[in-house]
Parts: sequence; structure tokens; C-alpha cells
Amino acid sequence: MPKLDRFKLQSARRLRAAMTEEERTLWRHLWRIPVEGTHFRRQASVGGYYPDFISHRLKLIVEVDGFHHGFDDQLRHDEVRTRWFESQGYRVVCFWNHEIKNELDSVLDTIYAAVEERKSHLHLRDGAEGIGG
Repeated sequence: MPKLDRFKLQSARRLRAAMTEEERTLWRHLWRIPVEGTHFRRQASVGGYYPDFISHRLKLIVEVDGFHHGFDDQLRHDEVRTRWFESQGYRVVCFWNHEIKNELDSVLDTIYAAVEERKSHLHLRDGAEGIGG
């Protein structure tokens, strides 16, 4: 895997340091998700984008969206970005901040279901070797 350039590395670090309360809440659950072979990373650079959470092995991205994602310009940007991720074989699952705050169990159930779907889709078994992260 090629080394990240300094700008991308600094950008990812800056984004991780500036996580929202909702992103931090979800991260506390994702980093210890009880499914073997699941490893999420925060704000990792992928094709010039920095998804909130990504599992490269599962090709699964989890996004936490605040109110600004409801504006037209941001909606268009998000659509382009999602299409790019999907063209690379990733599945993107998005949640609104209020869902993290008020419906965390439902959010986690949706993520667990997406993890199982990706494992099945990619023919992965628990504990199987694969790409890290």
C-alpha cells in the first residue's frame, strides 16, 4: 500500500481530533464491534475522501451526518462521493446525528446487519484472513 502523503495524513489526524459528539459515541461502539474480522478505522483517506468510519476488509463505510448534509450543495457532494465509493465496491450506510443520539440501538443493529451482509456478499468467514482495516 502506498504511503500517505503528509497533507492527507495531517488532514485525517485533524478530522479525527475534531470528531463530533455523535461520531465519538458511535466510534466507542465500532472499535469494539463484537464480530470477528471487523475492523473500522476513523477518517482514513480513500480516493481523496475521508469517510467517518471505514472497514476496508468489509468494504463498508459508516457516515454520521449533521444538519449541513441536508443543504443542496452538500447533498450533491455527498451523492457524488457515495457513487464513487460504490463504484469502488464499498457499501455506504449513513445516519443522522439525531439517530445516534436517540436511536443508538437501532443504528447499531443496522450496522451489524450491514456487517453480516458484507461478509456474506464478499464470502468472508469469521477469522478469515483478509485486508487489514
